[in-house]
Amino acid sequence: MNEFLAGIDDPFQREKTEEVFNWIKHKYPHLKTEIKWNQPMFTDHGTFIIGFSVSKKHLAVAPESVTITHVEDDIVKAGYDYTKELIRIPWNKPVEYSLLEKMIEFNIWDKANCTTFWRK
Repeated sequence: MNEFLAGIDDPFQREKTEEVFNWIKHKYPHLKTEIKWNQPMFTDHGTFIIGFSVSKKHLAVAPESVTITHVEDDIVKAGYDYTKELIRIPWNKPVEYSLLEKMIEFNIWDKANCTTFWRK
């Protein structure tokens, strides 16, 4: 994860991304941090919980489409742009940690008995 963070050129973006990762590690210490497909993600018992990517304009959050549908109203309330697969948190907006928490909690609960990396 440190290698990924070191690769973020903009110091503000690196710090904000690191803050999000540290929040997740502190709140969900049982989640494993991994880099797959050059993207940082958090997993639980070998199943995907949430992933991230960095672009010039935003931090992208990918919790899987089922989860986005589950929290769609909260995404709209936060004012974030989103697609069926990812949510874009603009660098100039605050991170809505309650939204991240809702997505992570839902995925941990919904995938408790999941035996595959992705939902089927």
